[in-house]
Amino acid sequence: QVQVVESGGGLVQAGGSLRLSCAASGRTGSIYAMGWFRQAPGKEREFVSAITWRGGSTHYTSSVKGRFTISRDNAKNTVYLQMNSLKPEDTAVYYCAASKSRRVGLQEDYDYWGQGTQVTVSS
Repeated sequence: QVQVVESGGGLVQAGGSLRLSCAASGRTGSIYAMGWFRQAPGKEREFVSAITWRGGSTHYTSSVKGRFTISRDNAKNTVYLQMNSLKPEDTAVYYCAASKSRRVGLQEDYDYWGQGTQVTVSS
């Protein structure tokens, strides 16, 4: 089993920045990738970004490219999502998840999920 815990959400004005953290514990040797998803009120959960645990390959949805950066610290078993130039449409609950498969883009690719952290961007 892998446990995943997010932190770092909050309220920020448009144009501001936040950094989310995701700490993994347990059988972290089974992780292939870590990903971030988000769910806005009344909308489906969507993929935001992912990073492979060993190679560090990164993936982003088009709406956050150039504004968000995902990174990892393997020694701390932690993944970060640096979010810059935030927009009101980035408001959502952000979820971190761990994948044992070699796919990263879909919710069903992930095996373990955190509880989520709220990000609110005011205009």
